[in-house]
Amino acid sequence: MTDSAALENTGAIPLVVDLDGTLIKTDLLIEALFAHLGQDIAGTFFVARALAGGKAAMKHALAARIEIDAALLPYDEAVLDLIKEARSQGRPVYLATASHESKAQAVARHLGIFHGVFATTHSHNLLGPNKARALIDAFGSRGFDYIGNSYPDLAIWQEARRAYAVRTSAGVRRKAERLGLTLQPIASSDSGQWMTWLKALRVHQYAKNTLVFVPLLTSHNFQTHAILMACMAFVTFSLAASAVYLLNDLMDIDADRRHPTKRNRPFARGALSMKAGMAAIVGLFALAIAGASQVSTLYLLTLIGYIALTTAYSLFIKRKMIIDIVVLAMLYTVRVVAGAVAIDVVLSEWLLTFSMFVFTSLALIKRYTELAMRMDNGLGDPTNRNYRKSDLTVIGGLAAATGMNAVTVFALYLSSPAVTANYGSPKILWAICPLLVYVLGRMLVMAHRRDLHDDPVVFALRDRVTRLAVVTAGALVLIAL
Repeated sequence: MTDSAALENTGAIPLVVDLDGTLIKTDLLIEALFAHLGQDIAGTFFVARALAGGKAAMKHALAARIEIDAALLPYDEAVLDLIKEARSQGRPVYLATASHESKAQAVARHLGIFHGVFATTHSHNLLGPNKARALIDAFGSRGFDYIGNSYPDLAIWQEARRAYAVRTSAGVRRKAERLGLTLQPIASSDSGQWMTWLKALRVHQYAKNTLVFVPLLTSHNFQTHAILMACMAFVTFSLAASAVYLLNDLMDIDADRRHPTKRNRPFARGALSMKAGMAAIVGLFALAIAGASQVSTLYLLTLIGYIALTTAYSLFIKRKMIIDIVVLAMLYTVRVVAGAVAIDVVLSEWLLTFSMFVFTSLALIKRYTELAMRMDNGLGDPTNRNYRKSDLTVIGGLAAATGMNAVTVFALYLSSPAVTANYGSPKILWAICPLLVYVLGRMLVMAHRRDLHDDPVVFALRDRVTRLAVVTAGALVLIAL
């Protein structure tokens, strides 16, 4: 912490700037907590024990375990402009934050615009009244201007000569009015919140959840109740999936900022607050479970199982080589299982086996495209996946092998008594085999050519050629009936 003896005596009123939510559009403490959860879930109990010694001790424990790259943080340009204006007037500028001093110093070194830093130490949490007292000791009451954003900043604004506010909530503004404070708003660059939320929730990925309709189609059960239950399954899976996407984004925020395209995700660039993301995760899971309970108890248990598995995938399984591929294929297959449970039909073992092979192939293609992108952009091996760029050919080979195994399983199914019993002209279904070879082979070749830029399942549902192949396969099934 900077003390009063070390401050510049310029005669100008200093400008003091908060860090979390003000200078940067994120919260370093929450980032550290999620990063630690994603990297070392067992070690999170260590941090919880540190909290027994107070918030300062917890922040110190996290700071020792989690590093930040100050150059990648989402800085608020409007706040930086105000700082530059103050410096051009000869005013000293200080950073005052409740974040740990190691994080604050890293930001100060990167920007090179601060005359001093006030921050939390291992024994002193510089939040709210504590920060106000430190600034009064250094500059005196009404001896500084302050830029903040949240409830703890109210105590500092009360002692500041001039109170600047950025991204303040309606509740903070109402509280400031009751205290007789005049907040001077700083126009933030944030805009289009609804579109930003739609991007964060990955609404375009809902196409994957159409897999819940597969049992409806294969069982030829088109009764109104069955269609309604399948639609409920689609909605609840979409809500649960969005919650997991948000959780993934919060835990992978540092890796996303190092990625050429993922760095534009809402949380990585600070367009959405992490606190809002946490609240959304809880709300989405609650809505998904409430909706699932209206379908059936068995379906509710199926969805809870999916949530548990996909959360485990987000926390640690995705960092386990090959195991992540198997689990990812299971997560796709669970959607098919859930669709069968929702409409209360028995799922064919052939369909389950075929689904596992197909989705394993698509999951491998997904990893292939990720590694290929890193190789082409000269990036290092991924930090949030246990793969190396040198694994590219092996991953491609496995994708081709599992894809062709899916075709083999389908061919064996066509030879089974079940097909003879359910179809009048079963031999027509053999024409679907070359279609499968074409679709899976074409997708892998496109990935190799770097022409596949989306999740393979989403690509398969959106690609015109693939859709035409699916329609053709559907027509063959109808003819075979």
